[in-house]
Amino acid sequence: MVDIQELSLAEVMGDRFGRYSKYIIQDRALPDIRDGLKPVQRRILYAMYREGNTSNSNFRKAAKTVGNVIGNYHPHGDISVYDAMVRMSQEWKNREVLIEMHGNNGSMDGDPAAAMRYTEARLSKIADELLHDLDKDTVEYMLNFDDTEEEPTVLPAGFPNLLVNGASGISAGYATEIPTHNLGEVIDATTYLIDHPQASLDKLLSLMPGPDFPTGAVIQGQAELKKAYETGRGRVVVRSRHELESLRSGRQQIVINEIPFEVNKSNLVRRMDELRLDHSVDGISEIRDESDRNGLRIVIELKKEANIDAILQYFYKNTDLQVNYNFNMVAINQQRPEQVGLRAMLQAFIDHRAEIIRRRTSFDRNKAQRRLHIVDGLIKAVSILDEIITTIRNSKNKADAKKNLANQFEFSEVQAEAIVSLQLYRLTNTDIKSLQDERLDLNEDLARFHTILSDEKALFKLMKQELKTIKTNYASPRRTSIEAEIEEVVVEKQLLIPVEDAMVTVTRNGYIKRSSLRSFGASKPEEVGLREGDQLVYMAEMQTTDNLIMITSKGNYIYQPVYELQEIRWKDLGEHASQRLPLQADERIIFVTPYLEDSQAKLLLASQEGMIKQTPLADFKSFRGYKKKMALAMNLQSPSDQVIQVYRIEDQVDPDQAQVILFSKFGFALRYSLGEISTVGSRAKGVKSINLKAGDQVVGLAYQNQVNDQAQVIVFTQRGHVKRMNWEEISVLGRAKRGLQVLKTLKTKPHYLVAAYQIDNLKDRYQAYTSQGDLLTLMAGDVNLANRTSNGSALIDETIHGQVILVTKLLNLFDH
Repeated sequence: MVDIQELSLAEVMGDRFGRYSKYIIQDRALPDIRDGLKPVQRRILYAMYREGNTSNSNFRKAAKTVGNVIGNYHPHGDISVYDAMVRMSQEWKNREVLIEMHGNNGSMDGDPAAAMRYTEARLSKIADELLHDLDKDTVEYMLNFDDTEEEPTVLPAGFPNLLVNGASGISAGYATEIPTHNLGEVIDATTYLIDHPQASLDKLLSLMPGPDFPTGAVIQGQAELKKAYETGRGRVVVRSRHELESLRSGRQQIVINEIPFEVNKSNLVRRMDELRLDHSVDGISEIRDESDRNGLRIVIELKKEANIDAILQYFYKNTDLQVNYNFNMVAINQQRPEQVGLRAMLQAFIDHRAEIIRRRTSFDRNKAQRRLHIVDGLIKAVSILDEIITTIRNSKNKADAKKNLANQFEFSEVQAEAIVSLQLYRLTNTDIKSLQDERLDLNEDLARFHTILSDEKALFKLMKQELKTIKTNYASPRRTSIEAEIEEVVVEKQLLIPVEDAMVTVTRNGYIKRSSLRSFGASKPEEVGLREGDQLVYMAEMQTTDNLIMITSKGNYIYQPVYELQEIRWKDLGEHASQRLPLQADERIIFVTPYLEDSQAKLLLASQEGMIKQTPLADFKSFRGYKKKMALAMNLQSPSDQVIQVYRIEDQVDPDQAQVILFSKFGFALRYSLGEISTVGSRAKGVKSINLKAGDQVVGLAYQNQVNDQAQVIVFTQRGHVKRMNWEEISVLGRAKRGLQVLKTLKTKPHYLVAAYQIDNLKDRYQAYTSQGDLLTLMAGDVNLANRTSNGSALIDETIHGQVILVTKLLNLFDH
């Protein structure tokens, strides 16, 4: 009869996942607290030990060991077994390698090892110490996966391997990250804890101050170290070690000779060079990896006047030249995963070694007792040799001889076996003497074994002797130094940039460049590279340490450090902003200004749909990802809206004296003081600037920081008319009103404003673009002064050139 059970999916999934989790936690991903090994590592070492592939034997093909491990102990993929084997042989990942390997076993660059058929391996000498006494019934064994072999559940572990070589792994709900430590220091701390079971953590840390990585480097954060060793969890900073070398040319180079543990050297060098190439850090001429068989060597060749400290600080911040190491010391203790501190780990090892020594001593004692029993029988037999010979000669066979010896002389069966198997040459005086000496030695051994088993002090004394012997044979100097405080990484970007003068230009269509003064001086200023129809919106002599803010017509701003601009000849076009920024097809750069973080200046922005605001220039700061994206300068009300004008307001300007005039398409002009405009953040919309009629829009914004009798504005209509008028022609009304008409109303073919600007100088020049593709340039002084209600004078013949669609103001840059 079939047994069918009805179970919910939740019950089945919970049960199966629980079993799976228990398996990978206990038998795959986490190390045992006693020998510091994961099951696959233990099986590899045991398989090599069983096959005699030890440190005093010849190297053997790695593929043979992998096959043996898979076939007998670890039924998983050959790659996983080989990878574990290779890792135990890599001196940059283990403080003390457990496997010696001939052939390519990978590199710090992340290169994989050669295929297992090409490499050869054997146990290292120190690995023998983990397996020593395994044949003396020191540990429990269990059946392998198919019940054909037995394998140890733990190794005898002559030293605290969990601390010495560390561990890293992830299982279900648990992960572990235990750093490597110095063998000699770990043994010192262990022996001290044996003598002082109540030793404080501070005392243990005075003997074993912290991790000792195989790659060296510098650890910072002694307080965090103490926390990690107390709780099993903590974080420290690991920083590379470097030295300076002088070059013949008077320049210097930084040589990195130690990098943080587990950092991929190739990726580190590539990342550093990328930062150099994209001008994130200047002052570096070349970065080379000169590592060879003599050790690690990364060279950062510097330019003259380079700031070494600033460059290092930048690399600490932005590369793996400095990393955080997170302690998460989890190990299997009493069949359960447990987060443990230093004391718990050392005590677990001491308890384990005590158990190993007891079992080993019991094994040796029993063996000595058996041998002493036989030796006593042999010595007794020699004293009655003639009778024994006669008894044996009169016996029928070996079995009868043993029986007769037992009956006549009271020998045990074991003694009788030894007597009948005795070779005649052993009856010489020399061999009889050796038996007597052996009995004395055996009695001494038994007395010693009894002392160890009955006296804990003797046991721990032996344990310390064995640990000190291992320290003497294998300990090496500390490689990683420890600093008490975590040094804060402060990147002063200005110090990374060599200060150079340059001419910077930005065009309305988005071409940006930096030209050397030499290139600028070798050409005429007006020979600046421009596409047809494009024009400059900014040109200034700046330094590479300066920064620019660029406002676009779509209400975005671009943060641009000058040193990051490509250096391009004065006569060439420059780099288009869309090559790295998501500029829309119709998005134009309308305003550019230098940026200082501590500036008290403000920007005045007005939109086409009637919003206006002031925003502190300091709000337009650098942001994460500024190299690839723009940030919001003004929150526009609709996709069709755009910023029509931007002004920079210096901090000394009196907002009650400064004024603005808004001009609309339908010919309205509204004048009011700057103080009526709210100061808000860069992501704000602002306040209503003018009360627009349906279909109307703002076409111009004029600004004066202090209105005087000479202040004038100029307006342009779509029919080609232009008018210059005094600022005072427009009365002050206040913000958000309709305004006054500045055009004469016509019933047929009415005029609409296309653009309006304040006049800074009668030499101000303007370019008008017509619907027929014509381009006309005029100077403000050439336009007649008119009153507010007139439509001005004709600039072009509308029937010939078409309507005016755009008017831009030219920079007065080349007059001086």
